[in-house]
Amino acid sequence: MSSGALQIVGLVLGGIGLVLTCLITGLPTWKVTAFIENNIIVFETQWEGLWMSCVRQINIRMQCKIYDSLLALPSDLQAGRALMCVAVALSATAIAIAILGMRCTRFNTDNEKTKGLILLVAGLVFILSGIAVLIPVSWTGHSIIRDFYNPLVPPSVKRELGDALFIGWTTSVILIAGGVILCLSCHTREEGYQYKLPPRSPPYSAQKGIQRTTSSRYSKSQYV
Repeated sequence: MSSGALQIVGLVLGGIGLVLTCLITGLPTWKVTAFIENNIIVFETQWEGLWMSCVRQINIRMQCKIYDSLLALPSDLQAGRALMCVAVALSATAIAIAILGMRCTRFNTDNEKTKGLILLVAGLVFILSGIAVLIPVSWTGHSIIRDFYNPLVPPSVKRELGDALFIGWTTSVILIAGGVILCLSCHTREEGYQYKLPPRSPPYSAQKGIQRTTSSRYSKSQYV
């Protein structure tokens, strides 16, 4: 695959990752009510997200409430807020940087090496944004699984993995894949640029030797 096609694929994956990152940041389905043991009230479902908690009952529309205090939240949700906002900012920045380094983009310096470095930076920023998404999603999933199998936690407090966590793991893979592809396209471009270099001229000493040989042959023929 050519470097131009790799650049387009990496940029598209980064754009998809940005949209999904914004989506899971606002979704309230990070934690879902677990219907186990004595907690069998199935007509009511509780969802918990980074910014709000929602309650949905049968034949009643969903009602959501924003958290009153940030300090009252668990540590995983507090860190999740900060890291997800950082991931959104990094993804948007990476897309802007990648557009500047695309082959179809023209600006003041069209140097191939400079554009390759720009794509490399964009790829690394995409990888960092994928890691920033992976940390809070995995942290929240770990805390849910730990409390679910803890016998000291009441069944009414236990939660299950929500849809936002699965989307978050997928988003992290997409962002990291997009960053790796952009880094590979930068490497391919540099190799292609090296092959297009003009052939080097022979050294001055060799040219001088050729001129001396020609002149000596001419002098011998003239002498004969």
